[in-house]
Amino acid sequence: MSTFILAAKGPFSLAASTRFLEGFTPAAYTAAAGQSLEMAFPVEGTWQTAGVHVRAHPGGAECEVVSPSAPTRELLTALRAQVARILSLDVDGSGFPAVGERDPVIAGLQRRYPGLRPVGFWSPYEAAAWAVIGQRIRIRQAAAIKASMARQLGEPVTFGGHVLHAFPAPQRLIALGGFPGLTGRKPEWLRSIAAAALDGRLDTSRLRALPPEQALARLRQLPGIGDFSAGLVLLRGAAAPDQIPHHEPRLARAVALAYDLPQPPSAQELERISGSWRPYRTWATLLLRTFLEDQTGEIAGKQPMPGHSMTP
Repeated sequence: MSTFILAAKGPFSLAASTRFLEGFTPAAYTAAAGQSLEMAFPVEGTWQTAGVHVRAHPGGAECEVVSPSAPTRELLTALRAQVARILSLDVDGSGFPAVGERDPVIAGLQRRYPGLRPVGFWSPYEAAAWAVIGQRIRIRQAAAIKASMARQLGEPVTFGGHVLHAFPAPQRLIALGGFPGLTGRKPEWLRSIAAAALDGRLDTSRLRALPPEQALARLRQLPGIGDFSAGLVLLRGAAAPDQIPHHEPRLARAVALAYDLPQPPSAQELERISGSWRPYRTWATLLLRTFLEDQTGEIAGKQPMPGHSMTP
């Protein structure tokens, strides 16, 4: 089997990443905290389904390609880039501790969640599909539909004694006629998302190379993608490291809680507060929203565990 090492510049903990995914409903990840990470997904560009087993490695992560058994050099290159982006290991994080030096609140969260970096959707394509699936229904209901689509339409990848099903590749989703639980125009919108992925309009590199407002504007042109969903695709799909979501009320609530403010900050106040987080505003946002979930347990639907990172 092929393996490659992803080096981490700055603080990084794979255990923190797996704990993050435990509470990340769209991923439906159930491995025990601190164990290795198993991922199955269509690879951007070729859209061939691949399976990768990620283990902790001194100073980063060791990645073993379990499927396909003999990946081409092109596929390995694409896989390396995609896994690095998923784990935020494509970003030099050596300057992140300096954010805590400028902001005592962030410093406290860095100590509470050491080595936690954003873990993205497997691709902007999958993030956009999730945004469509989840509209106007409960998050856990959306997760069940997404998991069912993976089982019925996606390709299986075997990890030892068990199987993971990848979300269906765009060439499969583009032929979707309907699916249980998908109401209204959602099947139509998902076909449009698949077409956009095949056309390169959801390519990670292209989205991150654009000025943020231009990237968001292009994403909003996709059927079924509004302001909130566009932000989700850019921040959680393309994993842009230095953005804040402007249409996410939970972030304002998290800031109010962490900074002991009498009420959630306005957009202007949030912009001012987040200025000291640059160039890692997405990373700081993750810490804050993780802290909010830690305190409320509102998304996980259970009582929070002291010191345990759930997920925003």
